[in-house]
Amino acid sequence: MEPIQLFVPTFRIEESLEEIRVCLEKGWTGLGFKTIEFEKAWLDFTGLENAHFVDSATAGLHLAVKLLKLHGGWADGDEVITTPLTFVSSNHAILYENLKPVFADVDEYLCLDPASVEALITPHTRAVLYVGLGGNPGQLDRIVEICKKHHLKLILDAAHMTGTRLHGRHVGWQADVSVFSFQAVKNLPTADSGMICFSDKALDAEVRKWTWLGINKDTYSRTVSSEGTYKWYYDVEFVGHKYHGNSIMAALGLVSIKYVESDNEYRRKIAGWYDELFAKEPRIGLVKMAPDSVPSRHLYQVLVDERDRAMSYLNEHKIYPGVHYRDNTVYRMYEYADGTCPNARSASDRIISLPLHLRLTEQDVQRVANTLIEFVQLSK
Repeated sequence: MEPIQLFVPTFRIEESLEEIRVCLEKGWTGLGFKTIEFEKAWLDFTGLENAHFVDSATAGLHLAVKLLKLHGGWADGDEVITTPLTFVSSNHAILYENLKPVFADVDEYLCLDPASVEALITPHTRAVLYVGLGGNPGQLDRIVEICKKHHLKLILDAAHMTGTRLHGRHVGWQADVSVFSFQAVKNLPTADSGMICFSDKALDAEVRKWTWLGINKDTYSRTVSSEGTYKWYYDVEFVGHKYHGNSIMAALGLVSIKYVESDNEYRRKIAGWYDELFAKEPRIGLVKMAPDSVPSRHLYQVLVDERDRAMSYLNEHKIYPGVHYRDNTVYRMYEYADGTCPNARSASDRIISLPLHLRLTEQDVQRVANTLIEFVQLSK
């Protein structure tokens, strides 16, 4: 019996090697060249207005918070409303800038509950950080309305949302800044990288300096614009970071982006198989997808009692699921909010991410589903 893993990245190896070969032959593997090409391909794919390629979504989230704070005149200790049901990088990005994460509860989509968000707004609230968990837009429309009503910035953590569409448009346009992940197991895989997309073109121009140590002209543009003469004269405007993406990662992205739509369609087919198999077992709770959306289905999540025993049972049958995520308020840096989000805590205790990747067959899905059904029936 072959093991079934949660995630197995799929790369189009020969196409990827050809794209990388161009970088090696030209001797240009860093910022520029392919990164510029990939940014354009991303804009064409999503219809977004701005995009800057970074070395990870975590870096993108940090810069999203940093630039909004800088230009919004926020003070240390100001508040950003966020979710406890996410990877810690979402909330670390708030702490990086000496701001306070304020945790709102989640809804049936496992995304921020608009009522919980609105109840937490204070004179110190500056933004909402919204996570589209598993590629699900949840009640993003309501969050947009709340942000407009209270004059708050909206940061969309779209790490799982490559290819997610809402009302027929790729997500990201609703937010002041959106951040996407292209880590190896994501729907658009590279080894690791991301994209930060500001709605404001001036911030898009500025973030490019922040990802290159505050230098106001990157190496590639200084090279190609100098007609063969390398120009050493540039200014360093502030103490920035080295967060930019590179051409090797962009080369992988340029191949992967061609397959996002068909890959996501297969992910949705896998999710449909799971849905059908679990339809008659009420003790396995399913996570609703937002209406009028085409979700990326980065995750397929279920809710079960005795989750840890269920995980062990699946492992005994060589099935290796995951948990996305533990309620962040159980971690020491966020424990000040422990117990404030009961829906998130309940989900955190019961949630399982079942295997979902392009190498799964329908028979694999049946094996996973039937094994979990067997567990809950034995646990009566």
